Amino acid sequence: DEFISSPPRKTVRFGGTLTDILLKYEKGETTDFELLKHQLSDPDIKDAQIINWLHEFRASVAYLTKDFQQLVSILLKLPWLRRSRDVVEEYLGFLGNLVSAQTVHLRPCLRMIVLQFVPPRITIREDDVDISDSDDDEENLSENFNTCHRALQTVARYVPSTPQFLMPILVENFPFVNKSERTLECYVHNLLRITVYLPTLRLEILELIVERLLKLDVSTPQQDIEDAEETANNSDSEEKSTEEGLFDMEEDEETKGNKVASSGSERMAHPLAERLDILMTVLFSYIKDVCHVDGKLDINKTKDLYRDLVSVFDKLILPTHASCHVQYFMFYICSFKLGLAEAFLDHLWKKLHDPNNPSVIRQTAGSYIGSFLARAKFIPVVTVKACLDLLVNWMHKYIDNQDTGTNAYCDVALHGPFYSTCQAVFYTLIFRHKQLLEGNLRKGLSYLQSLNFERIVMCQLNPLKICIPSVVNLFAAITRKYQLVFCYTIIERNNRQFIPVVRSGTGGDFVQTCTNPLDSFFPFDPYMLKRSKKTIEPFYQFWEELSAEDLENLKKPIKRGTSEDEDDDFLKGETPQNDGMVGIAPNSYESNTRSPGSPIGSPLDCYVQYPH
Repeated sequence: DEFISSPPRKTVRFGGTLTDILLKYEKGETTDFELLKHQLSDPDIKDAQIINWLHEFRASVAYLTKDFQQLVSILLKLPWLRRSRDVVEEYLGFLGNLVSAQTVHLRPCLRMIVLQFVPPRITIREDDVDISDSDDDEENLSENFNTCHRALQTVARYVPSTPQFLMPILVENFPFVNKSERTLECYVHNLLRITVYLPTLRLEILELIVERLLKLDVSTPQQDIEDAEETANNSDSEEKSTEEGLFDMEEDEETKGNKVASSGSERMAHPLAERLDILMTVLFSYIKDVCHVDGKLDINKTKDLYRDLVSVFDKLILPTHASCHVQYFMFYICSFKLGLAEAFLDHLWKKLHDPNNPSVIRQTAGSYIGSFLARAKFIPVVTVKACLDLLVNWMHKYIDNQDTGTNAYCDVALHGPFYSTCQAVFYTLIFRHKQLLEGNLRKGLSYLQSLNFERIVMCQLNPLKICIPSVVNLFAAITRKYQLVFCYTIIERNNRQFIPVVRSGTGGDFVQTCTNPLDSFFPFDPYMLKRSKKTIEPFYQFWEELSAEDLENLKKPIKRGTSEDEDDDFLKGETPQNDGMVGIAPNSYESNTRSPGSPIGSPLDCYVQYPH
């Protein structure tokens, strides 16, 4: 009874062997050929049928010339991935036979595999409208991806030129940024997996990924991310207050705890920032996995990856102005070993002082040096001092050369790299002066005096006029406190020379003063993406906001005979928490116009009146 009631298996064949059908087609008899295509395209095709067909096709690949592209296209659309293991193995064998016998089909085969690097599309019908999206709940997704990589390795084994044909296909099929986060995450993850078994493609794949990440990064300015987070937090708090008003009486302690946990969601409010956050997490994980074997740093693998990442940095990151997050892949890999951080600083230094490089690249390199020295916790004081010596010596030589020339006047266009270097040094001193002075105050002061900041500040090029005012103000406060140089006379003179520019806008005329002539930014300003910042934070030096008391202390010059044991809140990094908190550290973007809602770690700019 069971046999009679069960449907017959679809193994019926028409038209003789596959070879006969293909030969008949070449002679113009198309009936059997069309029937063959129809059978292969049947959505209800069974595993046994697929295996039988593939077995025959494997024996007949010599006949599958360019004339049979349409038939091969149908074979490549067979639903082989979500089938039994026997089907998968047979299909992998077929792919290997096909590309080795007929390389004309290599591109379609590679394209078919690459299209499987994202979750399958599903169509949901809602209000008579078909909505297509990725099937994020695919249970066998990981296994399918493993099979795809096996297929790619099989093809590459038979056709050694696979990498050069594969790369354009990877570029062409990279999902648009408006695709789901899961789709982007899977695709990038699979691209990075390819680099493990096709190492010749690693540099190109890293370039492709970083290029797409940069597009996301520059499309989501820091201010937009902050605004989105603030809006989301406000709406969350409004909902919470409404709920609390309704359900206060019934709410127990456990529920309160759950609410707190849910409010600290890791999801970014800005949709593009959310995608960037997920992809940066994938990139950081990849860097960690490549550089570590069994939990231990493999120095040779790390050096190889470092070289590729520096190449990507030079080609894509360095020429890109004001990216906020992507450049942190260099920050992260440098945290693995001091030698890498020093190599990166040396690389930037060569970019900065080479007059053959474009001025804008030299200035950006200066910004990277200052921001890296200031923010990287893993860089010890001895390395900071070595870098300061290098930079300051170059600045003094630059001043020597200009003093005798006709260009010894303040001009960003002429002296951009010099001003960028000055700002890097000032910025580094602001963040690192406590470490430079701790332990032996007298020795530390002697070192800072040897840098001869007075000559730099007083020179005809007038760097205090060009550097960001917030950097200048805090540098002036610190150098005055330790009697290294008195900057306020020059600052006042510069302020009197600033000529406001009247601009017309839709809201009428407004006065604008250029406070960032260098158009500079600090590449390692605080990292704002919630998930991936957990990777960065252990190595990151946040700015310790200054209290009103610290500001008062800055106004008091330190006595020459001060003992290193005397209490000094500023030196020890003590920042008393009180309501009168004022931040005066540098920040990259529009440092004079930031709202008080700035995130901690990206301090505000303010002007503090000091006695002349």
